[in-house]
Amino acid sequence: MTTLTITVKDDKTLKLIYDLEELDLIQVVDEKMQAKPTKLSDLLKGSISTEQAQLMQAEVKQMRDEWNRNTY
Repeated sequence: MTTLTITVKDDKTLKLIYDLEELDLIQVVDEKMQAKPTKLSDLLKGSISTEQAQLMQAEVKQMRDEWNRNTY
């Protein structure tokens, strides 16, 4: 599915768009009704699996341990 934003220049065009919606060819989504997350954590929530997050966390811990070890 592709989402497009369009600007309607004529009322006839708007009627045509709603006719297409009635034929179940498109879905008109009102931007005012869409709830947009405001926090970055809300946008990224669920973008990676728990297993992948645990692997990344372990790798970061390993890198920190290597960075903090005594080198003298």
